[in-house]
Amino acid sequence: MREAGFSTTITVLPSLQSVRSSRGMPDALASCHTGLIDGYLVEGHVPAADVVRLLAERPTAVGIAVPAMPLGSPGMETPQGQKEPYDTLLVLRSGATRVFNRHNRPA
Repeated sequence: MREAGFSTTITVLPSLQSVRSSRGMPDALASCHTGLIDGYLVEGHVPAADVVRLLAERPTAVGIAVPAMPLGSPGMETPQGQKEPYDTLLVLRSGATRVFNRHNRPA
C-alpha cells in the first residue's frame, strides 16, 4: 500500500475479530490483514487499485475483501509467477457481497 502512495500505520493486535465484527465484516471473509481507511474496512490481500476505486466511488458498504490468500494477490507473489484467479468482494452492510473486481482471469 505504501508503494501505491498510501500512508500507513501498523497496529499489531492479538485478534482482529473484534475490529471486523464491530464494523460489520462477516467472519467468513476474515483474513490475516485488516485495514481501515476513510471509514471502510479492507480485508485481506486487496490490490491498491481496488482501494483507490473504493475511495473514488464511495459505495454504501462495509468495505472490500479478498478472502483466503490467493497466489498472485499483493503480498502473495511467487518466484515462479503463479497466479490464481480471485475476486475482490464489495461487502454490503447487510453482510451480503458482490464482485467489485476480478483478477488474474484470461482476457
